[in-house]
Amino acid sequence: MSAKDDLKVELLAPARDLETGLAAINAGADAVYLGASQFGARESASNALETIDQLAQYAHRYWARVYVTVNTLLFDEEIPLAVKLIRQLYNLGVDAVIIQDAGLLECDLPPMPLFASTQMHNTTPARVKFLQDVGFKRVILARELSLAQIREIRAQTTLELESFIHGALCVCYSGQCAMSYALGGRSGNRGQCAQPCRKRYRLVDGAGATLVKDSYLLSLHDLNLSTYIPDLLDAGVSSFKIEGRLKDKAYVTNVVGYYRQQLEGILTGKGLRRSSSGVSELDFSPDPGKTFNRGYTSYFIKGRNSSPIGRNETPKWVGESIGQVQSTRRLAFQLHLPQAITPGDGLCFFDRDGELQGTTVNAVDGDWITPDKIDGIHPGLNLYRNHDQVFINRLEKFAGSRKINLTFKVSEQPENLVLTAEDEDGNQVSLPVKGPKIPAEKPELALATLIKQLKKTGGTGFNCQSVITDLERPFFIPVGDLNALRRDAIEALSKVRKSHRDLWIGKIQPNNVPFPEKNLTYFGNVLNQKAHEFYKRHGVETIQPAAESGLDLTGEKVMTTKYCIRDQIGACLKKNKDMRIKEPLDLIDEQGHRFRLRFNCGECEMEVILGLK
Repeated sequence: MSAKDDLKVELLAPARDLETGLAAINAGADAVYLGASQFGARESASNALETIDQLAQYAHRYWARVYVTVNTLLFDEEIPLAVKLIRQLYNLGVDAVIIQDAGLLECDLPPMPLFASTQMHNTTPARVKFLQDVGFKRVILARELSLAQIREIRAQTTLELESFIHGALCVCYSGQCAMSYALGGRSGNRGQCAQPCRKRYRLVDGAGATLVKDSYLLSLHDLNLSTYIPDLLDAGVSSFKIEGRLKDKAYVTNVVGYYRQQLEGILTGKGLRRSSSGVSELDFSPDPGKTFNRGYTSYFIKGRNSSPIGRNETPKWVGESIGQVQSTRRLAFQLHLPQAITPGDGLCFFDRDGELQGTTVNAVDGDWITPDKIDGIHPGLNLYRNHDQVFINRLEKFAGSRKINLTFKVSEQPENLVLTAEDEDGNQVSLPVKGPKIPAEKPELALATLIKQLKKTGGTGFNCQSVITDLERPFFIPVGDLNALRRDAIEALSKVRKSHRDLWIGKIQPNNVPFPEKNLTYFGNVLNQKAHEFYKRHGVETIQPAAESGLDLTGEKVMTTKYCIRDQIGACLKKNKDMRIKEPLDLIDEQGHRFRLRFNCGECEMEVILGLK
């Protein structure tokens, strides 16, 4: 990395749409990422070019950045369309494009930076170094990496490292999952994942005995690395990414606000700077436990056993515990409330069969709560709240106030007075005060009026922290002139900021740097001729087409994961050598599809093989 003084740290937020993107910027994000009209890995989170343009113009006021995902695998006929889209994004001033398909590297792209999507399987120093050598500005690291692995990558590379710190986890290495495609033709690499990992399975052993019945055995907790931010900074990460391009405004506002607060103190303590400008004012106290999550895990950041990983009871949001039911009557139940419950709140619980049930609060009278449905609620039942009506209303109404700090200084020159405006980034403009220098008849009133009028920056995106006067004595300046002077100074400063914004330039330069592997299976994700040519030029000898080319994956691997079901059920061969389970182990879904589990204990990985129905 460059010297610490040059390192700027980025909080990167998802944007489902314009409203969510604006809320993310206002809540404190340094950058946002979103999908365009095509070729984004979340097909249902697309945005028109006009939307992207509006978001970019707003973000750039604060020197915040906008990245667009063009990260699906492409068929040959789609390559020209994707190139056209990237050119359009470049013309809009988008700061970078996130890609997965290597075929795009063989095309004539505009000079804009490219980020290597986590779907490019960015897991080793060799792979990341290759991406650096072919011209990527940044790689988005695999979620499975530990701090030690990230440090190793940092030691051998110089490009930017982006790491997920919050949000949903795919059980499979990103970009390496063919399970959804194999079952029904909906490919995650094409933005169409049907999420079979969030479904219920039965685990059977080699004798046909059921070891686990009707459980969400491939569903994981959500990621939360908020306590590891200092460690990730020390390991070389400079961009901290929140997952969730399908999440709504309330979720994004809450989580961005939380991480903004977490980062501020850490950056100050380490002498680091954020990558954008402005201070966000929140009218709520962020709490990631109050918006959607499946419970949290630190995943493998400290290696295996960092924290629980599997969330096998349900893939849904359970919410925050609010206690046990004390007693019930015909339409209500009693709960000794640890916190305020209000009408409109959503409650949920696991019934006697282990199924997640939910209801809504209709009324509250002391300790007695009247729900919309009382079926299944009984004394001793553990209740959870997964919708805090008051908190969500506050988030949804959040309009945001993000302002760039500036200082005004009024100084005296021989012929006139001069107003200087300087923002928090050191940008500066000076304007002469029109009219003659007239000593004020009422000095104290003149000085108070000067300060009061210059501080009226509301609605401009700026916040006047102070007014400095370098004058031997106060002068009379009409209020109208002061207001015009303030407006002119802010307009001039805005233009200077626009001209000083750091514009990234990137260009892929064709070369023959060897790819770290000689043979690519269908997990190499080569779906078009351009990608085939790219890998051939970089020394790959054999290339199998991507699964999406129409491969029959029966009997083939459809997933590789560091999450291990043997470990999840307490049968890890390394930890419990005396645990005897008759192999092979199979997963069977509710439609009867069978998946053989293969355990690579040397690499601490599990493979999922598609069997016959």
